[in-house]
Amino acid sequence: MRGVLAMAGRRSPWGGGDKGGDETGDDTGETAGGSDGDGQSDQPRGPRNPWLPPSGGDTPPRRSPSIDEIFRSKSGRRPGGGGGGGNGGGGMPRLPQRPDGKSWFPLIAGGIALVWLGFSTVHMVGPKEQGIVTLFGKYSRTIDPGVSLTLPWPIENVNVTDVTSINRFNIPEGEGEKLMLTSDQNLVDLSYLVRWNIKNLKLYTFQLEDPDQTVREVAEAAMRASVAEVPLRDAMGGAGRATVEQNVRERMQAILDAYRAGVAIQGVEIKKADPPGKVVSAFQQVTSAQQDAQRDLSNAQAWAQQLTARAQGDAAAFDKVYEQYKLSPEVTKRRMYYETMERVLGGNDKVVVEGAGVTPYLPLPELRRKAAAATEPQATVPAAPASQGGQ
Repeated sequence: MRGVLAMAGRRSPWGGGDKGGDETGDDTGETAGGSDGDGQSDQPRGPRNPWLPPSGGDTPPRRSPSIDEIFRSKSGRRPGGGGGGGNGGGGMPRLPQRPDGKSWFPLIAGGIALVWLGFSTVHMVGPKEQGIVTLFGKYSRTIDPGVSLTLPWPIENVNVTDVTSINRFNIPEGEGEKLMLTSDQNLVDLSYLVRWNIKNLKLYTFQLEDPDQTVREVAEAAMRASVAEVPLRDAMGGAGRATVEQNVRERMQAILDAYRAGVAIQGVEIKKADPPGKVVSAFQQVTSAQQDAQRDLSNAQAWAQQLTARAQGDAAAFDKVYEQYKLSPEVTKRRMYYETMERVLGGNDKVVVEGAGVTPYLPLPELRRKAAAATEPQATVPAAPASQGGQ
């Protein structure tokens, strides 16, 4: 290896190995180890670090290079071997300097710090919102709508929530079936809507792990308890449905207040109350029979009212007749007898009269009809045509 380097006219990067120096000598008479003509060396012998840049003239004493010198020497050397600074040598880019020669880095860092402080300390809370301030993750205070100042993040953190808007959810979600048992042991498929909002943001945020799911489960439990207290007819419509909705709302509010959930129930609305899908046909038949029974009952009540009114009228008439009877009994009895006989015999075709010198049977209705026919004007009959008379 040394012979090859000697033939190339270059010194070995590892330093001269022989004392004679004939293998690594050059035209100036210096030895490979950097000695002068008398063989005395100015530097301690040993291998030279090949990663240091070559030096000309006086060679400083050899020492172990630091890591900064290694990177600085490599960043200032081009791939082709030539030296150079700046970005052309493959080093890290440098920021431009200010006109006074100072770096822009302090100003940029200060601007970023100011922006960070502004965003993390000034908070705008909307008119329908409130904010929870936590100090190192622990509740500190609640801020109302407006502009509020806090300590910068991560010392204090603000979580803003809408507390005025009404939240809604349907039970069950989608087209599912929710069967509930009524007091008369019937099943009803209910679908209802629950409306609620936040009344205490602190309790809503920290008291329950999942307040939304808690409200949903409480609503289902309250609905089942309320439906179990009413029969099927009240659960499916009419005034009974409004009673069920009111009971569910009151039950939900009482349970959530006991949980300290910080939630206010605004209302419960039953959207659908139908029989189960498997018994719809049988339920329709039962409903039809109930409607027929109700119709017959209504007809019977109407007929009873008519009879009652007629009886009351007859009783009033009898009272009047009785008052007249007390005044003149004989006249009243004769009048009642004549009116009764007229009412009974007025529609008969035959009249039988018993008495001396009177025909036993008098066809009075026939005689009456003949007399009526004789008194009626005769209708004119049109003359027949001449052709018909010839026939």
